Amino acid sequence: MDRALYIAATGARELMRRQDIQTNNLSNALTPGFRAEVAAQRTAPVIGGAGLRTRAYAVESTPGADLSAGPMMATGRDLDVAIQGDGWFAVRTPDGGEAYTRAGGFETTPEGMLVDPAGRPVLDPNGEVIMIPPDTKVQVNADGSISSVPEVDRVQAAQIANLKLVNPPANAVERGPDGLFRLRQGGVAPMAQEVRVAGGMIEGSNVSAVDTMVEMIAAARHYDVQIQLMQNSDQNQRAATQILSMS
Repeated sequence: MDRALYIAATGARELMRRQDIQTNNLSNALTPGFRAEVAAQRTAPVIGGAGLRTRAYAVESTPGADLSAGPMMATGRDLDVAIQGDGWFAVRTPDGGEAYTRAGGFETTPEGMLVDPAGRPVLDPNGEVIMIPPDTKVQVNADGSISSVPEVDRVQAAQIANLKLVNPPANAVERGPDGLFRLRQGGVAPMAQEVRVAGGMIEGSNVSAVDTMVEMIAAARHYDVQIQLMQNSDQNQRAATQILSMS
């Protein structure tokens, strides 16, 4: 097979992968706390065989995620919490580890456990699961502390727990297959006292539906170009074969 045909075929394949990434981003445009996955291509030389490396092809990769903040939306719900600026909530994964998310639409289980929208337990600064006493109205303060709202016969609110808020460097975290972020080198991030949250708010996805649609259209057009190159390469091969057969 001619190398030009191979390069065009691999280009079409990688553009299909880009479409998959953009489709996933677009499908999460309304998912609270979602971080858009970045799609990028890198050049890879064609290796193998004799002769000079006169051709190269593109390989689709996902070097990271867009960690910019999403829009803040007021809900008025007690357990909806949004991080202001940089930072993450800590949750426990099914394997017992610790991971980080920006999705602050928390719920409580019948047992009183505080969980994220996917049902994962929310952690306190000691790495323990946060429990909310039954029939307790709570509020989340700016420093991540959770307090009971005083009733008429109460004089002072009681602090129930604290959210574990972390703020590792952007280049120190990576997205996992489950959509959660973890430290690249493993381990757990320390508590960050400077992180602030807003109760009664929730952070939306940072995916721009319009920009993503434009990128998908551009990828589709580039895919058509690769298909055209494949067709041209095939026509050139047929023409060369006819010329050789006549000689």
